[in-house]
Amino acid sequence: MEAGRLTNDFPVVCVGGSAGGLDAYIRLLQNLPADLGAAVVIVNHLRTVATLLHEILPGYTKMPVDLITEDLQIRPGRVFIIPPQRDLHLLDGTFRLKPISKPRGWPDVITVFLRSLTQHWHGRLIAVIVSGYDGDGAEALCAIRDVGGVTIAQRLDTAGQPDMPASAIDTGCIDYVLSPEDIGAAILRIVKVST
Repeated sequence: MEAGRLTNDFPVVCVGGSAGGLDAYIRLLQNLPADLGAAVVIVNHLRTVATLLHEILPGYTKMPVDLITEDLQIRPGRVFIIPPQRDLHLLDGTFRLKPISKPRGWPDVITVFLRSLTQHWHGRLIAVIVSGYDGDGAEALCAIRDVGGVTIAQRLDTAGQPDMPASAIDTGCIDYVLSPEDIGAAILRIVKVST
């Protein structure tokens, strides 16, 4: 089904973060155009607190911002926000939500989603790790590169909480270490090359 494949091969940008992530999300989104041509999925590492990102972030981007619901279709030119207490997967171009697989300790929702992308998405992948506690996302970064994706970590001196980007850098599988503004510019360059 060539037509179906063509609708599901645009770039997907996963931005994973936690504590201090809001500042990074805002600064990154402010440097992305409305016609980006890629889907941006923000996987905020929250366990029990309700997310307000879908209410806050529309003030900082011209792209529509959606809180992800079961079976929502992924589309380019939009920002998607993970709901709390859920693992996020992508299958046949739609989001699938499952109960969080790691209910105790630090969640690994970023790692879960990045692994799903490596298995089920055929377009270009860009994985971005920004400010946050712990090391969620780090375990999947080498797999992102193995499938031809690009990996980016926030520069530690620009992160409110550097644990998460530091863990990402420590994997040896990070292509770029940048400020949030420069991450936005890098995403734009990578997407233009991909499309």
